[in-house]
Amino acid sequence: MIALLIAVVASNAQVSAMLGEWTTIDDATGDQMSVVQIYKASDGLYYGKVVRILKAGHENDQCTLCEGEDHMKPIVGLNIIRGMKADGDELVGGRVVDPNNGKTYYAKLYLKDGKLVLRGSLDKRGFLGRNQTWIRAQK
Repeated sequence: MIALLIAVVASNAQVSAMLGEWTTIDDATGDQMSVVQIYKASDGLYYGKVVRILKAGHENDQCTLCEGEDHMKPIVGLNIIRGMKADGDELVGGRVVDPNNGKTYYAKLYLKDGKLVLRGSLDKRGFLGRNQTWIRAQK
């Protein structure tokens, strides 16, 4: 019973450590692109909202390739990660939209070596996808 309690507390600490602001990194260039705030909403689920664009000249970009209600919304303020729930030391079960291409993917978030890893995939199990590693944003 004590071991189970310790495991639950440790898992909650991992998820809590994901909250806050993270700098996104472009896979191809290594450039810092934006700052995304991971937060827990009143519905008990976790979300990620773009709070800043770091690439000069793109601060006011809109999600021109997004579909539905996100089409033409400003990227700053856009929830790109939606509906995640805690599962052990990961956030799972949600979706991520890539404002660069407007596509939506299944998502999983976890910490590795002090960095936040976002796994976006075409399938729920995460086999057909890729990882993107984000670093903690500097204040």
